[in-house]
Amino acid sequence: MIKDLAELKALKQRLKSRAEAAMKAEQERREREREANLFRTTVGEVAPLRTAARVSTPLPRPQPIAHQRLADDEAALQESLSDEFSIDTLLEIDEDLSFVRGGIGPDVLRKLRGGGWVTQDQLDLHGLRTDQARQALSQFVRDSMKRGMRCVRIIHGKGLGSLGKKPVLKNKVRNWLVQKDEVLAFCQARAADGGSGALMVLLKG
Repeated sequence: MIKDLAELKALKQRLKSRAEAAMKAEQERREREREANLFRTTVGEVAPLRTAARVSTPLPRPQPIAHQRLADDEAALQESLSDEFSIDTLLEIDEDLSFVRGGIGPDVLRKLRGGGWVTQDQLDLHGLRTDQARQALSQFVRDSMKRGMRCVRIIHGKGLGSLGKKPVLKNKVRNWLVQKDEVLAFCQARAADGGSGALMVLLKG
């Protein structure tokens, strides 16, 4: 119940505001409908574009890294040169521990001693531990063969900087080389090429 004139005025104001809001909403609805009709009239009938069926092509999976194979190859490389092998069991050696593989004529060794082949590459093992030297020598021989090298020099040192002043790698290098089928012969280098601290090695052609 309206108690006084003030409440009546307030009620009228609220009703007026609601009516104006309703009228504004109706006008906006009609405007949207008019614009929609205008768009349909202008554009006309439309049909959705047909899209070709998509074929999902799986991306090629990266080749797995053969960790085990690499580990096996590394192990084979390490085990291919044994420290248990002794060159003293071979017959094709002389007092200087030169070596020529069976079936190779003695003239080959004489030519190698005399510098008859040009030294095409060299490997310096100074400062390497035994395992490092073994691996380096195997890799060097393999790479030299791939590059078609015939005569190479391997520097094992004279042991002047080692304990007891004894060459640590001298005999080991000889034993390792004898176990490599790629090695046809080797001998101590001439003084100008390193003398007792190096070997001249002849590889298969």
